Amino acid sequence: MDIPVWLTILTTLVGGGIGILIGRQMMAGVRAKHEKEAEEKAASILKNAELQAETIKKDRMLEAKEKYLKLKTEFEETTNQKRNLLLQNEGKLKQREQQLTQQADQQRNRENELNQQRNEIGQQKNSLTQQIDALNKRREDVDRRQQEADRMLADQVAQLEKIAGLSADQAREQLIETLKAEAETRASSYIKNIVEEAKLTATKEAKKVVIETIQRTATEHAIENCVSVFNIESDDVKGKVIGREGRNIRALEAATGVEIIVDDTPEAIIISGFDPVRREIARLSLHRLVQDGRIHPARIEEIVAKTRKNIEDEIVEIGERTVIDLGIHGLHPELIKMVGRMRFRSSYGQNLLQHSREVAKLCATMAAELGLNAKLAKRAGLLHDIGKVWPEEAELPHAILGMELAKKYKENPEVINAIGAHHDEIEMTSMISPIVQVCDAVSGSRPGARREMMESYIKRLKELEELAGNFPGVTKCYAIQAGRELRIMVDADHVSDERAGVLSYEISQKIEKEMQYPGQIKVTVIREMRAVAYAK
Repeated sequence: MDIPVWLTILTTLVGGGIGILIGRQMMAGVRAKHEKEAEEKAASILKNAELQAETIKKDRMLEAKEKYLKLKTEFEETTNQKRNLLLQNEGKLKQREQQLTQQADQQRNRENELNQQRNEIGQQKNSLTQQIDALNKRREDVDRRQQEADRMLADQVAQLEKIAGLSADQAREQLIETLKAEAETRASSYIKNIVEEAKLTATKEAKKVVIETIQRTATEHAIENCVSVFNIESDDVKGKVIGREGRNIRALEAATGVEIIVDDTPEAIIISGFDPVRREIARLSLHRLVQDGRIHPARIEEIVAKTRKNIEDEIVEIGERTVIDLGIHGLHPELIKMVGRMRFRSSYGQNLLQHSREVAKLCATMAAELGLNAKLAKRAGLLHDIGKVWPEEAELPHAILGMELAKKYKENPEVINAIGAHHDEIEMTSMISPIVQVCDAVSGSRPGARREMMESYIKRLKELEELAGNFPGVTKCYAIQAGRELRIMVDADHVSDERAGVLSYEISQKIEKEMQYPGQIKVTVIREMRAVAYAK
């Protein structure tokens, strides 16, 4: 069946219109979808742009804040530096102001002192003027009185000439003749008295001569015990020891109390003194001074003081070593110190420590043989002469003094009795006492152990120093040159220059009256004035 054309056309038109409508609807949907996607994309782009803008804004704000903080920190540091600088400058200004104030006060004080001194000088000047006026008046008064006295003397002479009928020359000749006769009579009587006194003192003078002769024959022993030799590397050291105008050697002698002999002996300096402790102090002090190289009076006094302290420590060490060697325990520290001091003492030329050690060993051996307490006997033997080293002078015998010391330091009663009875000063009450006495005699009676003249020589020198030390104002005194010179140091605040001369004469007169000695003794009084100030 054939479809009509118009129907075909109509159908085509209707289908085209429907297709167009459907195409339009589809285009509108696609367009709407594209528009929506465009809007969403635009919104997304806008949102991203806003986020980027916000991020950029935050970054810029952070950078701005960091820059602000950095600038703020730099500003604060600069401000603090300036503030510290201002504070420092202010402190310096305050210090300067205080210094200026102090200087002003000092200047004001100086001006006040100067004004006071000026016023005092003015007062002194007025006083001197018044004194000069008074002296002038006194001089005029004295001149007037002298003239009156001369006139009165002339009148009296004229009256006497008139009364006596003699001139002044004739009266003078008669007076001379009378005085001559009286002088001859007195001279004859004086000569007679001198002769009688010479007869009475002949024995005394003979004894002096004998003593002097004995001393001369004992010179070798005295030198052996009273002289120390200090060896030096070169004789150039002697000049340093002597010092300018001898001031170093004088300072050393005054500080140590010995005599320093610097002579032609090659590479040696002689130290002379009867006290072994003083000689040892002088020897060690010289050794330190020579090693140090600084030798002047102030350094000498410092070194001598240190050396004296070291010697005291050495004395204690010697005492401790002695009691340890002998096996003696429980001895009081003061007694140990006295035992050490024995090392520097002698008895009749015999070293006291060696003698005491020997007596202690003999006592121990003898007590052991007799079945007695050997340790107690050894203790008593060591301490039997402890009274000889007591530092203070006492009138008691050394045995009694040693006994009192042993009592003081609570020794055994048998030891106390042995010490006090070893020279028969007290009665023996124990068996140890005769053992100590016998062993003391055995040790002292060995051939060559003792020299009697040495002991008396040292005793005389000590008495000489003690005699001078009893005078007021005397600080130190040393017997030197084998007792032929007594060197005395006095306190400058209590003894004047005039008094020093009188003091030397008084001491020499007392020595003549109270002591027996050969030859003559030179008494030298030294007065030294020192002014010391400290710069602070």
